[in-house]
Amino acid sequence: MRHGFKGRRFARSISHRKSMFANLAVSLLEHEQIVTTLPKAKDLRPIVEKLVTLGKRGDLHARRQVIAQIGNEGVVKRLFDTIAPRYATRNGGYLRIMKAGFRHGDNAAMAVIEFVDRDTDAKGAADRARLEAGGTEADAAAA
Repeated sequence: MRHGFKGRRFARSISHRKSMFANLAVSLLEHEQIVTTLPKAKDLRPIVEKLVTLGKRGDLHARRQVIAQIGNEGVVKRLFDTIAPRYATRNGGYLRIMKAGFRHGDNAAMAVIEFVDRDTDAKGAADRARLEAGGTEADAAAA
C-alpha cells in the first residue's frame, strides 16, 4: 500500500522523475504551451505554479531556488522578467489543462497545458530563431 505517498511514479526512479518534471517545466516556461500526457500535465501544474509564485517574489533567494529546481538560467531569466510580472495581480491559477484526445500509438490520454494569459508568439519562437540564424532547415537538421 502506498499510503502517504503523494504523486504518481510514472514507472521511473525518483531522480528520473525529478529530471522529467524539470525538463517539462523548462519547456512550458519557454514555449508557454506544451502537449503531454494527462497525468504528467496534472502533476506538472503545481510544480510550475510554485515556480511562478517564486518568480513573483523576485528576490535573489527565490531566483536561486528556481535555478536549483530547473537548472536553466535562461528560462529562469524569462520567468522572472516576463512571465511573473504578467501574473503579479493574480493569486494562483496560472495554468490551464485541456484534454486533447488520445495518442495513436498507445491510446494514452493527451492534454495541452498552457498559461492562462499566454503570449501566442512564444510557442516555437526559439526554434524559429535558431532556424533563421542557421540558414535553411536542412542545415539545421544536419547539425
